[in-house]
Amino acid sequence: MEQVRVGVIGLGAIGERLIQGFNANKQTVVTAVVDMDKERATKMAEKLGRINWYDNHKDMLAKEELDLVYVAVPPKFHHAVTMAVIEKGIHVLCEKPLANSVEEAKEMFEKAEQAGIIHAMNFPLNYSNPANTFDRMIKEGYIGNLRKLELSMNFPNWPRLWQQNDWVAGREQGGFVLEVGVHFIQLTQRIFGSIAYLNSWLELPEDTSKCETGVIATLELEDGTPILINGMSQIAGTERIAYTAYGTDGTLSLVDWGKLEGGKLGEEILPIEMEKEETTTLIDHLVAAIAGKESQLYTFKGGYEAQVILEKLRNI
Repeated sequence: MEQVRVGVIGLGAIGERLIQGFNANKQTVVTAVVDMDKERATKMAEKLGRINWYDNHKDMLAKEELDLVYVAVPPKFHHAVTMAVIEKGIHVLCEKPLANSVEEAKEMFEKAEQAGIIHAMNFPLNYSNPANTFDRMIKEGYIGNLRKLELSMNFPNWPRLWQQNDWVAGREQGGFVLEVGVHFIQLTQRIFGSIAYLNSWLELPEDTSKCETGVIATLELEDGTPILINGMSQIAGTERIAYTAYGTDGTLSLVDWGKLEGGKLGEEILPIEMEKEETTTLIDHLVAAIAGKESQLYTFKGGYEAQVILEKLRNI
């Protein structure tokens, strides 16, 4: 199989991170990049070997021969940009959240299905050893019967110091509920099934352009098991994100994306050593899917289902 030719739209911190992944994979090659900031686009094109660069995604889609397009622009522009890719019949990978509204997300999912293209979301937790070990331990009965799920998010700074930009700090398309919460909403739907929204409270600054600084929300699984989301930003301490399952026999937590902690009833909560497993990446699965082989992708369907819950949580 020849290399999968990739076009990247959006060269922010996340876009650059996945470009490194494409470059590290022998079966993919980034052949064109797009960013409205011409200086950023030219620098990246030079860094990647003087490939073609554009400051408009429509120009790239009209001029380049591409197998896959990665959409890494701010959420407000996901719909317009991704729909243009779909209309060209090109396989597409989109950043999370899928869109900026439930209606946009639904149309993107439906149109991608109708076009018969590969469509996927960048939910990297699905390909990490810690998250997959968490999933396996739950299914093997480590905690017994599930009693409650809890997502706790504490951020001394939001946006985080490496993520300073206006839209991540903005109420329309930013905030930690959207940026971070989406990963765990999707992971919950993957491991435990569908979610129903019950209620939420947001702490919002007086400046109506700024995103939430606090959230308390309750949801439930289909069987009525409660889910609690509790988060704050602009607080003392260090960043900590903990996704915890409480059960009849024990407790298990995925902490700060890459660590597991747990214990049985009557025991302390301690770090859990994970066996080293051979893992595959999102890019590996994209390449397999494009080649018509078996793959594990989380599609726009999952992105749409997460969007439904996210919009109710934010309720702004």
